[in-house]
Amino acid sequence: MHILMPSTAAAKSSGKFKAGLAVFSTIFVASGFLHILHPEPYVRIMPPALPWPGALVYMSGVAEILGGVGLLLRRVRRAAAFGLTLLLVAVFPANIYMAAAHVSFPGFLGESWVQWARLPLQIPLIAWALYYTKSRGSDASAS
Repeated sequence: MHILMPSTAAAKSSGKFKAGLAVFSTIFVASGFLHILHPEPYVRIMPPALPWPGALVYMSGVAEILGGVGLLLRRVRRAAAFGLTLLLVAVFPANIYMAAAHVSFPGFLGESWVQWARLPLQIPLIAWALYYTKSRGSDASAS
């Protein structure tokens, strides 16, 4: 009977994988809805050289929602993770513009040092997305 039971380490690993996946997915789905429901702050940080900032914000919001949901679906998880990785790279210029132009925001996000400190946070987000591009054997069934 014991042979049929998953090891404690495997169960913990699978639980951590599923929890991380749920958190990461939620981040993107929530952010995507914010882009669509409250686009103004995102439009403000779009570099002026880019055309149609409102449309780009809307499209990035839809991409975040689709990618976040896709992470939860085993069959498309890898593609969703690659898509989110590309999205994180694509939106990085807006984060740079926000810091370099010191786009004014009320409260904490309006602090110049906070805007600059946000930039390196993109690296672990990209690494987290890339983590889900790898085949995880039994963990890949976490849908």
